[in-house]
Amino acid sequence: MKTGTTPKVILTAVLYARRVWLSLFLGLVSMAATGQNIRYDTIQYAKEYHQKRVAAFNNEPVVKHRIIFIGNSLTQFGDWNKLLDDSTVINRGIAGDNTYGVLARLNDIIIRKPAKLFIEIGINDISQNIPGQIIIRNIRLIIKKVHARSPGTKVYITSILPTNDQVKIEYPQAYHKNDQVELINKELIRHAASDDYTYIDLNSKVKNKNGELDIQYAKTDGIHLNQLGYRKWVELINKEIIRFPPK
Repeated sequence: MKTGTTPKVILTAVLYARRVWLSLFLGLVSMAATGQNIRYDTIQYAKEYHQKRVAAFNNEPVVKHRIIFIGNSLTQFGDWNKLLDDSTVINRGIAGDNTYGVLARLNDIIIRKPAKLFIEIGINDISQNIPGQIIIRNIRLIIKKVHARSPGTKVYITSILPTNDQVKIEYPQAYHKNDQVELINKELIRHAASDDYTYIDLNSKVKNKNGELDIQYAKTDGIHLNQLGYRKWVELINKEIIRFPPK
């Protein structure tokens, strides 16, 4: 053995390396076990616009027991007053929003004690690569908070919609993610009874045989609905409203 490298020094170095490795391993395990606590960007897209729209909502008078729609651009772009022939319907859609954004602004909904709340959210989470289990957790938390603070509200969850190949041009983050959409929708169906909400299966009505958003229901961007798509959505909504008339 060469001078300067004693067995004690070698042993100390090995023990130190093992401690470092163990610390790193435990850190990775802890991160995996508590992955739901990782903070994802609340709103990745058009944050300034999101803030302005939330501010506008907060300045509106509080009117209770109405029908409210909350979600992302698919909700925002729907002319619900005209589509449902009801001038009292409230639109709380924000383009680019995700489940974290809805959770952050949920009080605006709860204080209005809606008779019916239609929630459509999730595709922007998928586009941001937020894990499916976290998307499901957030949606279930939204529902739980509504039930706890507005128990008279009937909650409806609209399925996450597929996209088609055109989406890669304007919204490449959402391209080729229909498998994730299907998995999350299956979980939303599975939890509907236990979490006391009605699942609206728009996905199956607007997709083609390849599981993509059918071009007859889609705008040319491959992700948003055209008027025919909204009419298909309204057909399903009207059935649910008839089934559950106001109390």
